Amino acid sequence: MEKSFDTTHQAATGWTGDILGKDFERRTIVQPSDYDGPVCCTVVRLRPLPDAAPASRGVLYVHGFSDYFFQAEMARRFRDEGYAFYAVDLRKYGRSVLAGQKPFRVRDLREYFPDIEAALRQMADDGITSVVLLAHSTGGLICSLMMMECPPPQVAAMILNSPFLAWNLPAFTRKVVVPAVSWLGRFMPGLPASQPADPLYARSLHKKYDGEWDYNRHWKPDRLPPVDAGWIRAIDTAQRALGHLPPVEVPVLLLHSDRSTSRRGSLEEHRHADAILDADAISGAGRRLGPMVTDVAIAGGVHDLALSLPDVRAIFYATIFGWLAEAL
Repeated sequence: MEKSFDTTHQAATGWTGDILGKDFERRTIVQPSDYDGPVCCTVVRLRPLPDAAPASRGVLYVHGFSDYFFQAEMARRFRDEGYAFYAVDLRKYGRSVLAGQKPFRVRDLREYFPDIEAALRQMADDGITSVVLLAHSTGGLICSLMMMECPPPQVAAMILNSPFLAWNLPAFTRKVVVPAVSWLGRFMPGLPASQPADPLYARSLHKKYDGEWDYNRHWKPDRLPPVDAGWIRAIDTAQRALGHLPPVEVPVLLLHSDRSTSRRGSLEEHRHADAILDADAISGAGRRLGPMVTDVAIAGGVHDLALSLPDVRAIFYATIFGWLAEAL
């Protein structure tokens, strides 16, 4: 089994201003082409505060499926605590989607390892010697796999925000349909596979509707986009691999909501629960990642805990910074 994908022949653009405003800048990393053609990733960083001493510790944020980095509040919270903050838009996501490219397509989650490695190299070039991986949803699955198979030596801890470690599906679908589609994905990766729609989740988040947040709805669409059998296979094989690989050997903070709601739940329920994944399944799978897992349920949290209501976010950040003070 390959531990990493080709990282040769990378090329980087210079730093430019970012869509999040004057405090942020980004850099595009051109990666070797894959089965779809040219690919790149994008590293985003938050500029340090004026007159601040250079930071030697930093955070690298890895987003989830049908998503990208836009959580400026989160970045500033970490900067205020003395961390340099970086994020990566993975290939075929957000800032990294190229013209004519089908977003989100993947056949093996290890395809994303070079993107994370590129961001870590940039952090090292900037003098960051100790890194905390902060990963949400599918990003949490990707980072967990990476930390088991080929852990970067500079990563000192990992924080998982509602990681996609288990399917949130009925038992028959999970045990019969997913393995069947995953098998087909080996031979027909482009075979379309439907996803359940949940427009209320977007309504609970975006300012256009009933939420607090402003983000690019082309990069983070209101409805989960269609996937294919190759994507199903990539997720399924990664989740299964976690049970057979060496454990994560750095401290892990496993964060998730204290409850889930179905896609048929009310808008109010969507504001106070995880409408995407099963909180109990996250906890069960996450506690098996390694010997140093701290499992914390955040009362009233939504799927992306950083987008929860203000009082819940206060608890979310207090939990993170309290844990980091003990773990590092």
